[in-house]
Amino acid sequence: MIVSTGLACAILVGGFILLVLIRVPVAFALGIATMPLVVMDLRLTPFIVLDRMFQSYNSFILLAVPFFLLAANLMNSGKITDRLIQLARVLTGWLPGGLGHVNVAVSMLFAGISGSSTADAAGCGKILIPAMVKEGYDRRFAIAITACSSVMGVIIPPSILMVVWGGVMQVSVGALFLAGAVPGLMIGLALMTTVYCYAKIYDYPTEGRPNLTAFWQALRGSFLAMLTPVLVVGGIVGGIVTPTESAIIAAAYALILGMFVYRTVTLRDLGHIFYDTGRFAAISLFAIGTASAFGWMLAFFEVPRLIVGFMTSLEVGSFGTALVIAGLFLFFGLFIDAIPTIIILGTVLLPVADAADIHPVVFAIIGIISLAFGLVTPPYGLCLLISAAIGGMNVVHVMRDVVIILLPMLLILLLIILFPEVALWLPRTLMPGTFQ
Repeated sequence: MIVSTGLACAILVGGFILLVLIRVPVAFALGIATMPLVVMDLRLTPFIVLDRMFQSYNSFILLAVPFFLLAANLMNSGKITDRLIQLARVLTGWLPGGLGHVNVAVSMLFAGISGSSTADAAGCGKILIPAMVKEGYDRRFAIAITACSSVMGVIIPPSILMVVWGGVMQVSVGALFLAGAVPGLMIGLALMTTVYCYAKIYDYPTEGRPNLTAFWQALRGSFLAMLTPVLVVGGIVGGIVTPTESAIIAAAYALILGMFVYRTVTLRDLGHIFYDTGRFAAISLFAIGTASAFGWMLAFFEVPRLIVGFMTSLEVGSFGTALVIAGLFLFFGLFIDAIPTIIILGTVLLPVADAADIHPVVFAIIGIISLAFGLVTPPYGLCLLISAAIGGMNVVHVMRDVVIILLPMLLILLLIILFPEVALWLPRTLMPGTFQ
C-alpha cells in the first residue's frame, strides 16, 4: 500500500502527540511515531529510519554541540560565573533593583561565553536566587527573572541552537551569530526595564555605587573570560575557523582558565565535568537523530508542499506568514525541546518562509527566539524548572511573574517580525562580501 500525504501527516503528528501525552520521552516518541508508516508503506523499511539517523550524526558541524556544552560546564565548575557576577554588580548593581539587574546582566555576559541557556539558569541561579531572597526580593520574582534572563543564552552568540540550525538548514552560522546579537541585547534591555518597574513598585533595594577600584578589580578578574566570545564569534565571522573548531577553542580556553589561570578546576573535577557533558550531549544528539528521521519522513510524504500550498492560498503576505511561523514555534516550544523542533518544524516551514520572501536568517532568528521562550513556559520549560528547583518553589506559583516578564520580550519578537533589518543589519555590515 502507498500512504497518502494527508494520512501520513495524521499518523506521524497524531502518533507523536499521543506518545508525548502518555509520557514517552520526546526523543523516543519521534522515532516510534515513524514505525506505523514503515509497516504500512511498501516503499519504506526500518533500515531507512536507521540510515537517516546515522546520516544526521555524520555532520562535522554538530560536533560543536558537545564542545559548547563542555565549555559551559567548565565555566560553571571553574567559578568563572562568580567573576562575571562581580563584573555585573559593578556595572548595573547601582540601579534600582540592583541584584535584579545583575541577574540580567550576568546572563547576557554568560550567554556570550556558553551558548547554553540551561547552563546559565543552573550556574547563575545557584548564586543569585538565594542572594536576591536574602536581600528582600520576592522569591517568585527572583526565580522568574533568573529563568527568563537565561533564555538569552541561545540568542546572544555563540548559541548551540544557531549551530544546529545552520547545520540543518545550510545557513551561515557566522551570519546567525551576528543576527542574534542585536535582538539579544534588545531583550536584555527589555528585561532590565521590567526589573526597574518591579523595583519601583515593590521598593527593592539598590546596591551602592562602585568606585573605580572596584570596577577595575571586577574587570581584571573577568577580562580573560570575556575574551571567549571574541575568540569564538570573531574567528567564525573572520573566516579563520569553522563553528566546530571555534567550539573546541572555547572548551580548551575554558579548561586552561579553570586549571592553570584561576586554578579552580582540579583533575578530580574533570571526571564529573566530562560525565555531565557526555550525558547531556548524548541526550541532545539522540534527539537530533530521531528528529531527523521524523523530519525526513514528513518530507518523503510531501507534507511541506501541502503546508506551502495551504499558506499560499491564505494570501497573508510576509508579515502574516512570519506571525504564523512564530506562533507555531512558540506552540511547539511548549512541549518539545528546541533542537528536535528545529529539525522537524524548521525544515517543514523553510519552504513556507521562502515562498513568502522571508530571508533565511530572519526566519532562523524568529524561530530561535520563539523556541527560547519555550524554555520558560510549561509543560516543557526546562530553564523555569531548573530555577524553580533552585528556589524551592512549585512552577505554578511563579507563572504570574513569568508571564509579566515575558510580555516585553514578546514585543521584541514582534518588532523583529515587523522590521527584519533589526536582525540583518549587523551581518550585512560585518560580512558584506559573503552575506546579502
